[in-house]
Amino acid sequence: MTSRPAFSDPDALARLPYFQEVPAAVLARVQQQARLLSVRRDEIIAHRGEPCLGMHIVVQGRVKLCYEAASGLERIMRIVSPGDSFGEALMCLGREYIASAEALCDSQLVYIPKDIILAQMAESAPLAQRLVASLSRQLYMMMGDMGAYTVRNGHQRLIGYLLRESGSHQDIPVRLTVPKGVIASRLNLTPQHFSRILHDLIQRRLIQVQGREFTILDLQGLLDYRDQQAL
Repeated sequence: MTSRPAFSDPDALARLPYFQEVPAAVLARVQQQARLLSVRRDEIIAHRGEPCLGMHIVVQGRVKLCYEAASGLERIMRIVSPGDSFGEALMCLGREYIASAEALCDSQLVYIPKDIILAQMAESAPLAQRLVASLSRQLYMMMGDMGAYTVRNGHQRLIGYLLRESGSHQDIPVRLTVPKGVIASRLNLTPQHFSRILHDLIQRRLIQVQGREFTILDLQGLLDYRDQQAL
């Protein structure tokens, strides 16, 4: 992992969604302390149990937040995409990372230390609102995941994922941005169960899969099959 001052361009930080409408003076102070991290695929950005002393914003690439059980099995809690962030809640609480953060591909992130971000939140209502909105969105997604894992079966979870990734569009190939094993873990499915469901959907001619690309062949049929699983 390499680290350097985040931006030589004074307007670059303002272009990140997190800092839109934040006053220039606040941006300048944050930029002085922010660091740009370049990480390779499979590189660990933060280890579970380490103190969380700041927040990360993904600029390019993707990061998985994962928990490894004593048995060695890995459970992916969240996939962080460009524009999204992680670490805010733990940073504010002064707690350790409860999951490790690992790059799914070569990625760039902005790291902002706790002291500077908390101090500038007191100076900028838009910045404080961005942090609250980010935490609220993460909580909303977590509650949605908990509901999916408790009341939806594997077919429903995978179909829901495919619908989200495709925008519910038929006959348009969609490239998966992460490996299938990562998707399986994110959906709380074993790789074997994931493969069986995928094969079932292919056999029913509801979807087509070629490598990392999938295409919904029969959108209404896929929706109907998802609803049948709830009966």
